[in-house]
Amino acid sequence: QVQLAESGGGLVQAGGSLRLSCAASGRAFSGNTLAWFRQAPGKEREFLAAMRWRPGGVYYNYYADSVKGRFIISRDNAKNTVYLQMNSLKPEDTAVYYCAAKISSDSDFYQVGTYDYWGQGTQVTVSS
Repeated sequence: QVQLAESGGGLVQAGGSLRLSCAASGRAFSGNTLAWFRQAPGKEREFLAAMRWRPGGVYYNYYADSVKGRFIISRDNAKNTVYLQMNSLKPEDTAVYYCAAKISSDSDFYQVGTYDYWGQGTQVTVSS
């Protein structure tokens, strides 16, 4: 069993930055896919970024077009933590942000329903 716990959300002005953290416990994250999603009120949960393990022991990063160039996903294996650095935030980035993990490293990393574990979410509010 894996537990995920997000932190780092809050209120920030447009143009500002936040770094979200997702601490994982219960299982070492090797050979997995880790990702960030968000959900705004009245909208479906949206893929943002993923780190996908590939043969050879490397991790590839993937981003949604809406955040490419502004958000950066990274991980610290020693701390079993994945991060989402969010820069140049916009009011439309306001949402609850979730981290997610799954055992497989299949190419469907952008699909919500394929993930095995989810955190409880952390609220990010961007004021204009």
